Amino acid sequence: MKVNANTVIVGRKVVLVPYGPEHVPKYHQWMLNDELRELTASEQLSLEEEYEMQRKWQIDEDKLTFIILAKESSELLVPPEGLLPDSPLLSKLPMVGDVNIFLYGSRLSLEIPPACDTEDSEDGHSYAEVEIMIAENSYRRGGFATEALQLMLGYATGQPQSFFGHNTVNEDTKLFAAIPPSPLCISPFRLVSRIGSSNEPSVNLFRKLGFQVTKRIEVFDELEMRYLGDPGTLATP
Repeated sequence: MKVNANTVIVGRKVVLVPYGPEHVPKYHQWMLNDELRELTASEQLSLEEEYEMQRKWQIDEDKLTFIILAKESSELLVPPEGLLPDSPLLSKLPMVGDVNIFLYGSRLSLEIPPACDTEDSEDGHSYAEVEIMIAENSYRRGGFATEALQLMLGYATGQPQSFFGHNTVNEDTKLFAAIPPSPLCISPFRLVSRIGSSNEPSVNLFRKLGFQVTKRIEVFDELEMRYLGDPGTLATP
């Protein structure tokens, strides 16, 4: 998506950067794994097709994508003017996953909470589907997915406080400040995730960020989870 082409979001554990051509070889390597393709409902593509997909996603107006980099040290020095995606500092950080939001509906309809939909409005079909993948095993269950989602959802909605729970601490306040102004301003209540019924870690991850199971899709053996607010006492990852 063009709106985040020059956006870098720096957290405590992760850094989110736009999906660029330099990330394609590693992403292609991940997608050769049968389990990852199944979990992400992805098709196996050739390397050339992956490059073409990256170019398409870069300009597509209904897909917001960030690559997740792991901060190997808390001492990543961010200059006052911030970081750009081509910064040499970022090239040293390991690529561990990605986080995406797919937009369905007009930008205007996505900004309005569903409660404002009228009976004859098409806005009731507008939603933003959230997906996340931590592809590297050694970075799973370490709080990387939680923080990546908090940063992504805070950026996409412009309401980061909605995803950090009530017991926020000073460190979370610093994260709020690190999130750039949202170019989309999606209503949090338009956020949806579809997760395999047996994928308990992902269900728990979204639940603690304020999502709840609203539908079971038997034909695909999936759960639909929607953001309904009140993530409660989310612990700092």
